[in-house]
Amino acid sequence: MFNIKEIEIFDVKRLLDAQHHGVKLIDVRSPMEVAAGVIPGATNIPLHLLPMSLDKIPDDSEVVFYCRTGARSAQACAYLSSLGKSNVYNMRGGIMAWLQGGLAVA
Repeated sequence: MFNIKEIEIFDVKRLLDAQHHGVKLIDVRSPMEVAAGVIPGATNIPLHLLPMSLDKIPDDSEVVFYCRTGARSAQACAYLSSLGKSNVYNMRGGIMAWLQGGLAVA
């Protein structure tokens, strides 16, 4: 099993606000779920399409994955870790934690 690195919602918010690590935020939920709200600046790549979308995952910056609760995004991190990527993080609690933290969605 791969050790999945996790990041808290407020740490993600700080990185996005600072834009200082060039962090890329990827939402692995379905388009129907994304239509209900998305974290500003996120790119949607549904989990089942991730293997065909590897060219959209940068090697030179941190990549934070999220979903509704953190389960599917953890799968995304495990998959990419199995391919040798070490720059991937799972946003703990997903968009539900983001919303519970009072953070904005678009």
